[in-house]
Amino acid sequence: MSPRKAAALRDGADGLSLREHLIATAERLIAQRGTAGLTVRDIAREARVADGVLYNHFEGKEELLALALHAHVQSVERELGELPARPGEGTVAGNLRACVDYGLALHAAFLPAFAGLLSQPEVLARFDALPNPLGDGRGLRLLLADYLRAEQDLGRLNPAAIPEAAAIMIVGTCHELVLPRLLQGTRPIQAETPPGFLDDLVTTLMNGLAPPRAS
Repeated sequence: MSPRKAAALRDGADGLSLREHLIATAERLIAQRGTAGLTVRDIAREARVADGVLYNHFEGKEELLALALHAHVQSVERELGELPARPGEGTVAGNLRACVDYGLALHAAFLPAFAGLLSQPEVLARFDALPNPLGDGRGLRLLLADYLRAEQDLGRLNPAAIPEAAAIMIVGTCHELVLPRLLQGTRPIQAETPPGFLDDLVTTLMNGLAPPRAS
């Protein structure tokens, strides 16, 4: 092995530490092929290190995969950009439609990486113990709730509405539309909605289920 290559393996690539290089390598493999069947040897070969090097920097494969998954979700969010809604701008109904589209695209992009981990609960547990990878640690649900609460403060939503409940409905919708396709093995996962679905959802969110008040 040449001194230059040995130094690259010791210090990582692109100025990263070797630990960061290994996480970035695992993240890249996850983005390309998912987690199903991904082995320590696969990651080590892609990173150009010996298999045992990974165990010098991580407690095991589970820790490395959890950190790489976390980085993968963050990368997906960076590619899609910020939540497409600003309090006081546009219409609330239009912003909600954009938020549902955004949430669907987000989940369709990162959920497939988790499909290969149903038989690896320790990886999922380690991932769950990390800070939420979305919204600078806040998560999509809280970002949505914050947006709706801001609209409420501006008088553009019913003051009696519960932003957190509406946010759960939106995130739950993303799960409902993406997860079945994932479990059925459909590839690629498409962020599509049935005809009229978005209008029905937004109308329900905006108007609620209560009967109209008598005049």
